[in-house]
Amino acid sequence: MKRYGNLFEKAFSEENMYQAYLDARRGKRGKRACFEFEKHLGDNLASLHNAIHTGTYAPSPYFQFVVYEPKRRIIHAPTFRDVVVQHAIYRTIYHIFDRSFISSSFACRIGYGTHKAAAHAQKALRHYSGNDYYLKLDVRKFFYSIARNTLRKLIEKKIKDRRLVDIMMMFAEMEGAERGIPIGNLLSQIYALIFLNPIDHFVKRVCKVKHYTRYVDDLVLVGLSRAECLQLRDALSGFLKNILSLDLSKVVVQKIRKGLNFCGYRMWRTKSFVRKHSIYKFRKSVRDEKRESIASLLGHAKRTLSLIYMLKSIKKENAHGKNIQIQKSYRRIYDTLFDGAGLQPVGA
Repeated sequence: MKRYGNLFEKAFSEENMYQAYLDARRGKRGKRACFEFEKHLGDNLASLHNAIHTGTYAPSPYFQFVVYEPKRRIIHAPTFRDVVVQHAIYRTIYHIFDRSFISSSFACRIGYGTHKAAAHAQKALRHYSGNDYYLKLDVRKFFYSIARNTLRKLIEKKIKDRRLVDIMMMFAEMEGAERGIPIGNLLSQIYALIFLNPIDHFVKRVCKVKHYTRYVDDLVLVGLSRAECLQLRDALSGFLKNILSLDLSKVVVQKIRKGLNFCGYRMWRTKSFVRKHSIYKFRKSVRDEKRESIASLLGHAKRTLSLIYMLKSIKKENAHGKNIQIQKSYRRIYDTLFDGAGLQPVGA
């Protein structure tokens, strides 16, 4: 396995740090933290560059808050200064690690995502009859259970520049916790990919599973007999426990005809729907006229049968005196259903 060196200087060159700042500010120019950093941009970048190169840099404490999407999660939000450093590292290491990831690992990768993961899993379902089985596995408290010493060893298999690895591991620390990495860091996304990459190769190379999809800590293996599902369940559980010190929280062994819950969708071989929680969020967003949320949830449902139901919800609210707008891409469907009554698309 090829290992890469001399990356510290590349990651923390003045040019790369400026580009990292441009990446960090994308979509955040209205945020106060970004504005304050930009007010003295030259001095802030120079100070950051100097601290890193003299070995005095350390991340600032996180701002913590809780979200329910739908599980309870503690989010660790880094300062803008630390986001710039993370982007500088990310720009340098992403493609080095991405080459080692299998094509059916879909989370937090450029050009991938939930929609492609769901489409990949549904395509796999179509290869088999409804009486064949799939195996779905979920890792227990994945981000909070990552062993940081194991993570470092996996990183060092690719990167031999110790100074860079030392700074990378600063963003894996969680105060008062022996295990786990913070949810909210940019680098936590690629750390999650790196940490579960060994099980992807185990599934494909050792277990020889043809149809396999992973999104973060959700693993789906399709086209098996029930006996194969149980055998693979034990094999993967043992691999996670013995190699990565992880445990499974959920195991589903189910016939394909009964459908698969994955990446926010309920899918069968010929149809799919968004989950009930997404429908609940959409109805609430429509009632509250939250335009951005409506647009996001319509995009999530774009290739599902739930889209018609959601457009009907908009029609119903507009009939009660609201004026909810939708994107032009959904106007044709809306017009077909309701003759466009009482609706103007965004940008019209």
